[in-house]
Amino acid sequence: MKTEILVVGGGLGGVAAALAAVRHGARVILTEEFAWLGGQATSQAVPFDEHPWIEDFGCTATYRELRDRVRDYYRRAYPLTRDARERDDLNPGAGWVSKLCAEPRVVVAAIDEMLAPHRSSGRLHVIQPARPIAAQTRGDTVVGVDVEDLRTGDITRISADYVIDCTETGDLLPLTGTEYVTGFESAAETGEPSAPDDAQPENVQAVSVCFAIEHAPGDHTITRPAQYDFWREYTTEYWGANLLSWKAPHPRTLEIAERHFEPNPGDDPLEVIADQSADPGDGNLWTFRRILAKDMFEPGSFDSDVTLVNWPSIDYFDAPVFDVEPDVASERLEAARQLSLSMLYWMQTEAPRPDGGRGWPGLRLRPDLMGTDDGLAMAPYHREGRRIRALETVREQDVARAVRGVGGARCYDDSVGIGMYRIDLHPSTGGDNYIDVGAEPFEIPLGALIPQRMSNLLAGCKNIGTTHITNGCYRLHPVEWNIGEVAGVLAARCRRDGTAPHVVHGDPLRVAELQGALAADGVELRWPEGVSGY
Repeated sequence: MKTEILVVGGGLGGVAAALAAVRHGARVILTEEFAWLGGQATSQAVPFDEHPWIEDFGCTATYRELRDRVRDYYRRAYPLTRDARERDDLNPGAGWVSKLCAEPRVVVAAIDEMLAPHRSSGRLHVIQPARPIAAQTRGDTVVGVDVEDLRTGDITRISADYVIDCTETGDLLPLTGTEYVTGFESAAETGEPSAPDDAQPENVQAVSVCFAIEHAPGDHTITRPAQYDFWREYTTEYWGANLLSWKAPHPRTLEIAERHFEPNPGDDPLEVIADQSADPGDGNLWTFRRILAKDMFEPGSFDSDVTLVNWPSIDYFDAPVFDVEPDVASERLEAARQLSLSMLYWMQTEAPRPDGGRGWPGLRLRPDLMGTDDGLAMAPYHREGRRIRALETVREQDVARAVRGVGGARCYDDSVGIGMYRIDLHPSTGGDNYIDVGAEPFEIPLGALIPQRMSNLLAGCKNIGTTHITNGCYRLHPVEWNIGEVAGVLAARCRRDGTAPHVVHGDPLRVAELQGALAADGVELRWPEGVSGY
């Protein structure tokens, strides 16, 4: 097959890249490994994780359109109460992690709606489930990518003028010979206050296999997981308890904190104000990432809330799961799945309850909401993958509050978007505890999307030029979407003008023209005055 722009990976960055490229006149092929488009918001089952100003500013217009379509879907199709339906800021799950907690398959529906006219026109062709297995290059140019159909084993070679890597772990980078980095860079290389003396390429953040549960009458205890005995006793020197517990280090203070867990607590979902700058919201794990609050809907519509389990206790940080042999990666991903199942089994059988009892056998998996047979998310949630050696690398000192002070984050002449999140690193495979550093609202430099050498390959998600540390704040949903959207617009304009990303980046006039096009599309390039981080 041949196309003008090939987007490999259909996560939020990939969807945004494909949508933007088509809207700017290009023909696009989008490939995705899993059955759902949307990545961390859908197949990985991670509710939108956003900054506190998201309802008013701080994201692209198309990301806002996605959020609006999710809310409109609930208003059209669900029996919301009148008070819930009338809220502009409808939060169907009333979760504390985000102002918009929703079921993954509703996000899938909204994404499919956004892409539908372009698929019908033939300008966008989606191939799934398929993953890249090889690539062909000529000098510094990618001339083709081979993708394998995961159902049939058939292999399709796709040639394209421009290629955007939107895979969750930067899978195209080793396949194309693109220079990249993994894990922790050294302080000597980056100058970052939180970096170690020596580089640690195998030290990457935990991967998590999420799942959704409700609480229903009866005994829904799953079969005892094969690795339960191992994970039941697993601990680290800094955890303060076994991993399978309600205890874990507080990300910001590292003091041992004990979380609360109470299914269907009877709270008023309309009173939930999700603002992690004021309250992390994880006091009761049930409501933290709740994706369906039954009291948002007409009485009798739902018998239970549904909550999403993405907690410290399911963070798999035993060993890295990429840049290792395939059988090793499979074994470690299965261990991550076993950890998640073990946490569920522990909650059903042994977890201490507020009433002094043990276990909630009524906890029930919702495989229908995950799109899987076993009830676990269809894809693992990778917080960190391979990152390109980019023309511009964002470092801790560019965004950290402790370094920047009242001056705010670094401003870039080639800014192509904005984002905000604390530098939030989960425990990692090198034995590190949380690293949680306050950040200032930041910008996304164009140079971070462009590899130092490859001429027609762009990074379109969390594989951009960040460090291990700044990946912690550039990896969230609205930032990934923004990155993908810019990559799509840039590739489409390069195709139209017969130029290359490096040429655009090296010409201030072309950068200004790109920024004008992005602004016309509703991409915010600067933060409003007076907005401060946390």
